Amino acid sequence: MIQASLFRAYTTYLPFLPFPLPDLAVLLMGSIFAFLLAYLSTFGVIYLCKRMGWLGKQEEGRPRDQMPRLGGVAIFVGFVIASLLFYVDGAIPQKEVVSYWLLLAGSLLIVLVHAYDDVKGLKPLPKLLAQTVAVIIILGPGWTVINGVTHYMFHGVLLFGFSNPFGAAIYHKNLPWYYEPEITLFIHQPVISWLAVPAIIFTWFWMAGMMNTVNLIDGLDGLATGVVAIVGLFITIISWTLGQHSIAILSAIFTGATLGFLPHNWNPAKIYMGDSGSQFLGLCLAVLSIIGGAKVALALMILGIPILDVAIVMINRVRRGQHPLHYDKTHLHYRLLATGLSVRQICYLFYGLTIIFGVLALQLPRIYKFVGLGMVGIAMVALIGWIDYRQRERGLHIKLGGPDLKPKSDGEQVPSTEENVLEPSESVLNSEVS
Repeated sequence: MIQASLFRAYTTYLPFLPFPLPDLAVLLMGSIFAFLLAYLSTFGVIYLCKRMGWLGKQEEGRPRDQMPRLGGVAIFVGFVIASLLFYVDGAIPQKEVVSYWLLLAGSLLIVLVHAYDDVKGLKPLPKLLAQTVAVIIILGPGWTVINGVTHYMFHGVLLFGFSNPFGAAIYHKNLPWYYEPEITLFIHQPVISWLAVPAIIFTWFWMAGMMNTVNLIDGLDGLATGVVAIVGLFITIISWTLGQHSIAILSAIFTGATLGFLPHNWNPAKIYMGDSGSQFLGLCLAVLSIIGGAKVALALMILGIPILDVAIVMINRVRRGQHPLHYDKTHLHYRLLATGLSVRQICYLFYGLTIIFGVLALQLPRIYKFVGLGMVGIAMVALIGWIDYRQRERGLHIKLGGPDLKPKSDGEQVPSTEENVLEPSESVLNSEVS
């Protein structure tokens, strides 16, 4: 629930000011500064890309485009500079500060590797290795000496416990494990041991999965940028209501930097965020949903439809004998284009669904979170059913993984064979459809 404590005057000491400010003021100032910095930096990135000739790349199965693709660099710059000014503070818990620096280090690796991929192109394996190394960096494996004894621990972000929706509000030693407030994966502290392997794998799966989810929904102008910004906003709200003001400030800065890029990426786009942007945004969302706790279920619920879409498409690709990351246009947003919706209308649809499920995630009590996740599944089924109805109504037959549509002489797209994939032309993806 959104509580009245939202406006209490907690204070933060900024390194460049001799006096403290209320946390809410810092949150607003940080997010606005990140917005302006990302917005202005994008102009510089566009100029640099055109000056250096970094305009698109040739990828198998995709037409070459002449659009700057390094928008993620501008988002990263806005986030880093704004967070260094408005987030790093002596009152922040030490573990949270360590997690922040590890996030910056892992994010820098992701942005550099995928910026190169955006310009020159990389095979899937080097990108997967970069994601894995970034996750290891963020885990922060190391050691701590306590009373002369060396303890090997993860100093960063490790997802080894989940809030139990059916558990008691307060832990006591006589509780059965299924009534404990938190359900853990074999370990109760972030210690390095064989028992931590399931938690490490799950953390990698969550972070790498979030990176690839944002990357795969980044198929239309403004779609991924707007959805991620909305999710960041809801993480900010829930962090604040939980009293985690420093995490709320960091999330607000992330949201501001993402929104600062949106005007440039709005249809018709002047620049793409590229893999450097989508992977960075996905990694930040994954980390922000873990630190402080109680946000993984919220992220799952808000991003439920994009996550289900990615899962369904990947399963279908594997069933067809293709690589899970094989490029095609069978994602939900491409199929919605085929129903006659414009790029902007599809963005509004996804934004609306994200906001609806975000509000539900904030309002639903813990025990009803599963109901919320079920509602996401129902919405997904209804959306797919409506898409199939609209495509049949337009006389289009779908075969996943086929060639492009061939336009008729009057400009209407129809299948080139009786059963063909529905793939809107590239011009449709990056311009307003009437």
